Amino acid sequence: MKINELRPSAKSNKNRKRVGRGSGSGLGKTAGRGVKGQKSRSGVSINGFEGGQMPLYRRLPKRGFKNIFSKKIQTINFKKILEILDKHKLDPKDIKEEDLFKKKIFNKAKGSLKLLNKGELKTPINIEISYASKNAIEKIKKIGGNIKVIEQK
Repeated sequence: MKINELRPSAKSNKNRKRVGRGSGSGLGKTAGRGVKGQKSRSGVSINGFEGGQMPLYRRLPKRGFKNIFSKKIQTINFKKILEILDKHKLDPKDIKEEDLFKKKIFNKAKGSLKLLNKGELKTPINIEISYASKNAIEKIKKIGGNIKVIEQK
């Protein structure tokens, strides 16, 4: 087989439909669009219109809403803090939320951090964080650590 002997397969090359080119073509006069009305004109589409029947988007119930004032908050607990201290060799006397974002341990785009009282804490830690639960604050102070809650803007 040579390049000059190549031919396209039997039905791969189709001629374009030339509409509105006389009645002999079978697609003359109205060009296959029927007669009159909005749909026979070019550039018109009626999305969601169901011929006067109540459209689907109005038949189905609406639920919930998106609160534009909601704060993005990620949770962190004592168990997770201990894992981070071991894995990333951080100083337990100086843990800051900004450092956790800079080292890409947490993603800042997902929101600020809130410390929750889950897990056991054996060594005292000093932490600076955006939010903390009352029980978490009590647990840190009870063990001899210090917590500073950063004011949010």
